[in-house]
Amino acid sequence: MGMSVTISAADERDAEQILKLQYLCYQGEAELYGDYTIEPLTQSLAALKEELAHGRVLAARLGPEVVASVRGSIDEEGVAHIGKLIVHPRMQRHGLGGRLLSAIEERLRADGEVRRFQLLTGHRSEHNLRLYRRHGYAPAGTERVDDALTLITLTKDPQTPAYVASA
Repeated sequence: MGMSVTISAADERDAEQILKLQYLCYQGEAELYGDYTIEPLTQSLAALKEELAHGRVLAARLGPEVVASVRGSIDEEGVAHIGKLIVHPRMQRHGLGGRLLSAIEERLRADGEVRRFQLLTGHRSEHNLRLYRRHGYAPAGTERVDDALTLITLTKDPQTPAYVASA
């Protein structure tokens, strides 16, 4: 039997692997929206290291390799922002994204009082939308960025279970 995936806090030593994985994972989003200048594809290593120093970043590892990651932070109003949930293409469709989403929610709850969870995704990102709905997130608003992209804000009450069965 192979190695199992472990989830733990990421640190500066993981920055290069996370950035390379981020670049790989956001290629599909860039293609979907016809925009290769999106922030995940242009983020610098220094900016990622800053996030690692000041926010919550989790990494899923298969042995020494980072195969997935997610970031989160809580603002002064108690809104827990979750972003950049990425899973290596060869590891997708095995529940790892859901495990990471649940793990970051748990870590953020431990960091302080969370009034609600919030995340963003593009309107064409159906796989992301399905994942978030399964985990209790509901659309709370939209923002049209340009002709190709509308961002959907999804929120979740912190009391909602980590996984919600489909109706």
